[in-house]
Amino acid sequence: MDTDHITDVWSRVFGTQPDPSFWLVIVTAVLALAAVVPHTAWRLSRNAVTIAHEGGHGLVALLTGRRLDGIRLHSDTSGLTVSRGRPTGPGMILTAAAGYIAPSLLGLGGAALLASGHITALLWGATALLLVMLVMIRNAYGVLTVVLSGAAFLLVSWLTAPDVQAAFAYAVVWFLLLGGVRPPFELMGKRRRGGAVDSDPDQLARLTNVPAAVWLGLFHVVTLCSLIGGGRWLLGV
Repeated sequence: MDTDHITDVWSRVFGTQPDPSFWLVIVTAVLALAAVVPHTAWRLSRNAVTIAHEGGHGLVALLTGRRLDGIRLHSDTSGLTVSRGRPTGPGMILTAAAGYIAPSLLGLGGAALLASGHITALLWGATALLLVMLVMIRNAYGVLTVVLSGAAFLLVSWLTAPDVQAAFAYAVVWFLLLGGVRPPFELMGKRRRGGAVDSDPDQLARLTNVPAAVWLGLFHVVTLCSLIGGGRWLLGV
């Protein structure tokens, strides 16, 4: 490969891009909100949150030394991540705690990248994460979902104009920040109705002897603080 071409790609990925207009930031926030609030739209868009949720479980499992057996994503927007290792201890606790906060923390990290002008780096980084996750997917629906998501990021980052890349990147980050807030509230509603008896907070309660309600409260704090902090970065305030 030509050295100049390598340099050009490196500059394109890791260089900075101009900040988009304030109105583009607002419009993408509204679009993301429209994908999160209406129930009909959320039934489809929640699949993307599930990818981040299960990816969070998987990533933390690997980082804490556990063996990741596989990830499944289902058409009802549920998911399952299976890892092996000690059934108790910090590694298992961190793995169980990672899911509900992963979309928001990814959104917060994405907001930091966008605030510093690294739009293309965010798109390529997301593509790389989805490619790594694809290796661990163990069902057809999960493969389809991750491939389509990765293809969208790749095509936008490689084939579209800078304004389109900026709009896509900002919409994705807004969606993660806003979409990360809703699942803990949904889980809270299910628990009030007597459902979700083996949810992540329940597993954490058994692992730590800390009530599930406390863990659920922690998820609310992390997701809401991420939305506030990430939103301020995106808006430049």
